Amino acid sequence: MLKITVHLLVWLALAGAARATELAPRQDAGAMRIAVEQFLLIQSGGIPGEISISVGNVDAHLYLPSCPTLEPFLPSGNKAWGKTTVGVRCSEPSHWTVYIPATIHVVGDYVAAIAPLVQGQVIGEHDVAVVRGDLTTLPAGVITDLSHAIGYSAARSLPAGVPLRLDSLRIQQAVQQGQIVRLISSGEGFRVSAEGRALANAMDGQLVQAKTAGGQIVSGIAKMGGTLEVTY
Repeated sequence: MLKITVHLLVWLALAGAARATELAPRQDAGAMRIAVEQFLLIQSGGIPGEISISVGNVDAHLYLPSCPTLEPFLPSGNKAWGKTTVGVRCSEPSHWTVYIPATIHVVGDYVAAIAPLVQGQVIGEHDVAVVRGDLTTLPAGVITDLSHAIGYSAARSLPAGVPLRLDSLRIQQAVQQGQIVRLISSGEGFRVSAEGRALANAMDGQLVQAKTAGGQIVSGIAKMGGTLEVTY
């Protein structure tokens, strides 16, 4: 008789716990999706461009007890860019974590070739254009400013229409180490020109040293075309 009573009490306790769980309010899926959207808006707030976010659905068969304070977070390896996953956890009164898919679209400007580019070609203003599109669908390192493309040279041949990336361009050197350069010094009422040999690579506007035919070391501002503006 005692054994039957114990079993009955255990069954009643389990049934009561199950009944209490059934009666516990269920977490609203819409609230979780809103929390994820607001979280991603904050995370992507510093990104230039027009940002739009779409949040995936929560499994309708998933039962989660209602949580007064939802805590969205980015799992390791995920970021607020393109297709991603956001975790939502609850610390009290129940402990649970769920993961929700989301997609971030960032529409902005980027630079693309409007004509085929040959390896080594110096890029001019008629070779590229600013195009508008979803930056999250483009390769990493895409150039978004024309000033970072014009005057640079193509590191490899590129077809028309391709977005330009930082690793697809090289800085165009105004002078190269060992190159014979024209040394120009001018002032009020005079202009002197001589030849020298550059002692280092330099971009346009960069200070570089050169050695004259007589062995003198002079410093000057490198200019495109292999010239140095020397000031004594």
